[in-house]
Amino acid sequence: MSRASCRSRASLVLIALAMSLSRAYAQSSPPSRTRVIMLGTGSPRADPDRFGPATVIQVDSIAYLIDAGVGVVRRWAAARQAGATTLAPWDLRTLFITHLHSDHTPGYADLILSTWTLDPGPRRPLRVFGPSGTSAMTSHLLAAYEEDIRIRTGARGELAGVAPPRVDVVELAPGVVYRDSLVTVTAFAVHHGTFPQAFGFRFQTPDRDIVISGDAAPPSTIPAQCHGCDILIHEGGFVHRDSTNAYGREFHTSMEDLIDVARAARPKLLVLYHQTRGDNEAGRKFIQAGFGGRVVVARDLDIFR
Repeated sequence: MSRASCRSRASLVLIALAMSLSRAYAQSSPPSRTRVIMLGTGSPRADPDRFGPATVIQVDSIAYLIDAGVGVVRRWAAARQAGATTLAPWDLRTLFITHLHSDHTPGYADLILSTWTLDPGPRRPLRVFGPSGTSAMTSHLLAAYEEDIRIRTGARGELAGVAPPRVDVVELAPGVVYRDSLVTVTAFAVHHGTFPQAFGFRFQTPDRDIVISGDAAPPSTIPAQCHGCDILIHEGGFVHRDSTNAYGREFHTSMEDLIDVARAARPKLLVLYHQTRGDNEAGRKFIQAGFGGRVVVARDLDIFR
């Protein structure tokens, strides 16, 4: 047998061995227990393709919701229909609110009432963690729907004899705000214009470290929370710094600002949300070129692991 033939056979053996090891590794690697489901990726614009800001971090069979933009419960039903989750609408039991802007909270009443009316029981409280003012907003929403609740739970009502919806609210300060067997959640202050309180959140799960900005503008506190996190979900990045107005500079993050954040934070994946109409491919390319890491623009019902 020639030397060339021997070398060829040896190469084939090595290739086959490498393929076998690769398959074995893939089979032995457990699937991620954590997934990010983008329910709404839009802004205040009335974009039919992008619902209001709402993101679920699901760990095993527990869903943690961040913000309650318009259509949040129906978006969750759509995610279930698309196979992104097996959980029902009434399984959204824990909500974290970044701030009280109207595009992040119009689905809050929907979440309170839909999870209450749809739950086959026994009915569980909705746990809500948000900035100062969340308790007052909750009380006002329950008062606004007092007649609805009275009719539903009264004689001949569909929920006759059932207790009214219960919402347990915790108003936040920066630090660890929630912990269970699956996740540790840290709230951190972000700058969002004249809002006295606005938060981002860090979720540490058994296999992922995920940071979500909420609405934020420079100076950024996000790199200190992410510092190499698996996924950074960040608002903005669809306008250049020199083409935005004073409001935009004070309340949101430009393309150039987002490059600075990403370089300092070093996420394995940067996900842009809170977008305007379109795919923002120009912004994605500009940010990716300046950052050097992987950047995607989220669409409603996208899943990241």
